[in-house]
Amino acid sequence: MISIWSFPNRIIFGAGAMGQLAESVKGLGISRPLVVTDPGVAACGLLDHVTGPLKAAGLGCAVFDRVEGNPTEASVYPGVEIYRREHCDGIVALGGGSAIDAAKAIRLKATHELPLEDYDDLKNGGDLITPNVPPLVAIPTTAGTGSEVGRSTVITLKATGRKTVIFSPHLLPNAAIADPELTFGLPPHLTAATGMDAMTHNLEAYLALGYHPMCDAIGLKGVELVHRNLPMAVRDGKNLEARTGMMAAALMGAVAFQKGLGTVHSLAHPLSTVAGMHHGLTNAILLPHVMRFNLPAVQERLADLAVALGVDTHGMTREAAAQAAIAEIEKLNAEIGIPPRLRDAGVREEMIPIMVPLAMEDGCRLLNPRPTSREDMEMLYRQAF
Repeated sequence: MISIWSFPNRIIFGAGAMGQLAESVKGLGISRPLVVTDPGVAACGLLDHVTGPLKAAGLGCAVFDRVEGNPTEASVYPGVEIYRREHCDGIVALGGGSAIDAAKAIRLKATHELPLEDYDDLKNGGDLITPNVPPLVAIPTTAGTGSEVGRSTVITLKATGRKTVIFSPHLLPNAAIADPELTFGLPPHLTAATGMDAMTHNLEAYLALGYHPMCDAIGLKGVELVHRNLPMAVRDGKNLEARTGMMAAALMGAVAFQKGLGTVHSLAHPLSTVAGMHHGLTNAILLPHVMRFNLPAVQERLADLAVALGVDTHGMTREAAAQAAIAEIEKLNAEIGIPPRLRDAGVREEMIPIMVPLAMEDGCRLLNPRPTSREDMEMLYRQAF
């Protein structure tokens, strides 16, 4: 069943939602979109699910299919050049968080002349972003980042030397088409990694500092959905129920983390830039270590998470329930094939001193429920190593 949601943007959700692509594009006044994707999506044939219906509806389109797994300027500026050369008037993003984030940055640079680093959220660069951006339709092919309902893009920039967050309400896609059937071909290891990205978004948002009961409620339900559906999606990639639950959980994670994230993400971002790791995989490995670090500050909230993770906490002390939540994340990681240590994913010990200062510069840690010093960051890297 296809549902139309209007929160936080227009979301067309459900199996078969791609049938409404051309109508959605035309409804935004787009006559010649730039389709932004990555080589893997293009190679597996999913690109045809976009270009075919667009052409059948009489819409011209151009394609930029060179988005990197961890996007840099090379995933942005060539796309801007094609957008202008081909006289495009809107963008369709197809792929995981990397493709959608790159599309947001292309959208920004299509009308904004300053260098990307000037829009860095750490220096309030979002204040420089105006509503003058082309319309964007986002189509996720993974259930992970939820970037299709997010207001930020994350790009690794030479000028900052780190994954740089650019945040503005004007970057929120005008529409998202969330069709779980597009995730059927995602292999088990990527299903696991992207799924744990969604888990981390929901879970870290619930633990983040600040008062936002709406995000808290969404985050708790998102954790429940990932716990229930991710193992099934890993075992059977064409299980529509599991894929649908995971796509909903990914959307919910991106909505929930409008409240904030935490130290897991600050530690994870340098692992992408320095070690080239998949972002979701880094989150999965780091998550139980940071939960254990945070336990003294958020024992009650971790106990809430234990319930969302399916633990029967009846008769448990609050501390025992909190410990059970951490154990359940470790159990889930093992069940879906996440390697237990960073070294198992190719990280070398000599990378740690390089990553620590980058992690300290990352703004996500500022809303972590327990303050993290430079020494804490190094300790957490070494515990996870």
